Amino acid sequence: MGVYLVSIDEREWFSEYAEHTEYAEDDESGGRGALASALDDELRRRGLPPYAPGPGPAAGRGRAGGWFEEKAAPPMTGFDAFCRDRLTEAERDALYGWTVLVPLSLAEPITLPFGSAHTDETVIAGAPQALAVGERLARILGLPLDAIPATGANLELSRWFTEDGARATAAARPGPWADDLDTAFYAAVYLRAAQYALRHGCPITYS
Repeated sequence: MGVYLVSIDEREWFSEYAEHTEYAEDDESGGRGALASALDDELRRRGLPPYAPGPGPAAGRGRAGGWFEEKAAPPMTGFDAFCRDRLTEAERDALYGWTVLVPLSLAEPITLPFGSAHTDETVIAGAPQALAVGERLARILGLPLDAIPATGANLELSRWFTEDGARATAAARPGPWADDLDTAFYAAVYLRAAQYALRHGCPITYS
């Protein structure tokens, strides 16, 4: 059990009914179709085209084929404090203050009245904005991005930090990132989430 960051495919995004799987995240209508429709209405109001997710990296093969899935298990207190010390409120909102991340450029997050198991509202942020802040934070921390997995397999990043990958790399390549691996984990996972959303055109959400 726990909280996961997961990608959403096109079928899930437009469904009016919740999928009966551990990955389903019900909104008040029972599925995500109403949320998708409400987002499109808000995008039109802003003069933007409606949003349609990409098929993902393994359409038709389920989540075993490289869907984004990372477990938000480590304590987040240190990461939040680190970000509050170095980022503006708008930058924090762009990086991790959302409940759904979409591969659209949004000047500011969109709040919609759809609840979930974790929140009372849905806050939708743009992946380009999250990526820009994530890249800045990665530079501040000196994250060894060439060594940190790029989420090519489910839970790959989570395992790298909880098993031997992070500790071995920290010993060989010390820096600010190695001083607090929980903070480094969240900096990496939000950066990789934004990269994944833009690479595959898929939303990312909590489950």
